[in-house]
Amino acid sequence: MTFSPPAPPAFADCTPREKAARVLSDVLAPANLVVALLLLIGWHSTASWSGLGWGLLAALFCGVVPLGVIVLGVRRGALSDQHIRVRRQRLAPMALSLVSVVAGITLLRAQGAPRDVFALVVAMLVGLVSSLLVTVGWQISLHLSVAGGAVMILLLVFGPAALPAALIAAAAGWSRLVLKAHTGAQLLAGTALGASAALTYTLLS
Repeated sequence: MTFSPPAPPAFADCTPREKAARVLSDVLAPANLVVALLLLIGWHSTASWSGLGWGLLAALFCGVVPLGVIVLGVRRGALSDQHIRVRRQRLAPMALSLVSVVAGITLLRAQGAPRDVFALVVAMLVGLVSSLLVTVGWQISLHLSVAGGAVMILLLVFGPAALPAALIAAAAGWSRLVLKAHTGAQLLAGTALGASAALTYTLLS
């Protein structure tokens, strides 16, 4: 049976629990986490403003452009909503995002970006390609794919001190379950896929 998440009710009609889930789902959207992670790792890579600049450049290709594609698609009526709850509608935006990330990797490599930033973007590419391949036939959670990958990266960079970051993935998962956007299996698969893709970071950093 094909999974078909219901359209969420208007915010004003939501219960307090649903309103909290809506807010968390929006705040912890994949593009937001991608941008935040790139800025953090960018700064950490050099402990200076130059590293933050590299993070900003990477965020443009990995977060801002993909988000722009989604916003434009929603405005044109081609996409259901900002989280693209209809699986078949996800393929084109993900493919365009893939092109943007590849362009970003090419530019970062050519301009001599810090190794940590370059490695992180390559790991994001691996995660995006893997998610796209799964999405062709199954609705994996992109929220948890990105959140799981982000938590793994933070653990690889900062060690046990980053364990509280797991609350980010937990909050994202809770919000998607409350909104009935995914099944538990889709959330777990997304987390596992993202965390596995993040291991690419260790090979390049």
